[in-house]
Amino acid sequence: MPVTRIFFTSDVHGSEVCFMKFLNAAKFYRAQVLVLGGDITGKMIVPIVEQSDGTYLTDFLGSQRIVKNIQERERLEKSIRNTGYYPYVTSKSRMESLTSDKKLVDELFSQVMLEGVRRWVSIAEERLKESRVRCYISPGNDDRFEIDNALRSSPVVLCPEDDLVWLDECHEMITSGWTNPSPWHTARETTEERLTEIFDHMISKVEHMEDCIFNLHSPPYDTPIDLAPELDETLKPVLKGGGMNMIHVGSKAVRQAVGKHQPLLGLHGHIHESHGFVEIGRTLCVNPGSEYGEGILRGVLVDLEQKRLKKYLLTQG
Repeated sequence: MPVTRIFFTSDVHGSEVCFMKFLNAAKFYRAQVLVLGGDITGKMIVPIVEQSDGTYLTDFLGSQRIVKNIQERERLEKSIRNTGYYPYVTSKSRMESLTSDKKLVDELFSQVMLEGVRRWVSIAEERLKESRVRCYISPGNDDRFEIDNALRSSPVVLCPEDDLVWLDECHEMITSGWTNPSPWHTARETTEERLTEIFDHMISKVEHMEDCIFNLHSPPYDTPIDLAPELDETLKPVLKGGGMNMIHVGSKAVRQAVGKHQPLLGLHGHIHESHGFVEIGRTLCVNPGSEYGEGILRGVLVDLEQKRLKKYLLTQG
């Protein structure tokens, strides 16, 4: 019986070092399929401001830095990308304009974010174009809609969002980056009722549910893989008994879909703190978690056979 090996990860949030590890995972783990399950973009711009004497000034990771030449600046830009932020080289006058105009900042963020996604797609095309590896990258709740066309424009990187795709001759996969509401009010959040409609649209296309994979960004509700710190009205963690109080924040619609249809595998992310596995009936659901800020890529390797999981393993590195 032929085996298909999948490497799945999620929530790299703009970390270029994690993205490079994702691409390298195909060769390192001998995986035929790569799946990056959402929240791929970064959260912040780091301005690098050119000074009158030809140096550059920036505030990065809480400390002010002076960069003396272009070579040092390029090294700094690499460090910024690896932490999940976007470097932006600019002038003093442009920086003054940005400081006083929030709309301009928002437009700039969309621009550099889109450039970052296009950069990653280009890197993936270069690394994978001569291989037979199938690479699927989809957006998550944190990702703005501007990136979708960039993901869909590549012949190498495949965007399976809101669709059904075949990973091999036996295994289908449905994908959604939408989640239930969160305190952060991100781009792709909606009601549980609407999530059910989104999932049902794709589920209706599935031919062999016993071999299907549900690549749904939110983990199923009330499981060990959907626990996150409870937040108060100021978005600060609630402390109880000397530690953070953890609560279930996953999706009830995901839990219902998995429980009702019993696919072979559920691939989830979204909740960085809750890496692990859980079985819902015959379905194995996994959340690899995320430590993108430290440059650590958490993932899961899954060997698939027809109608069964041969083996699976959480990874980090």
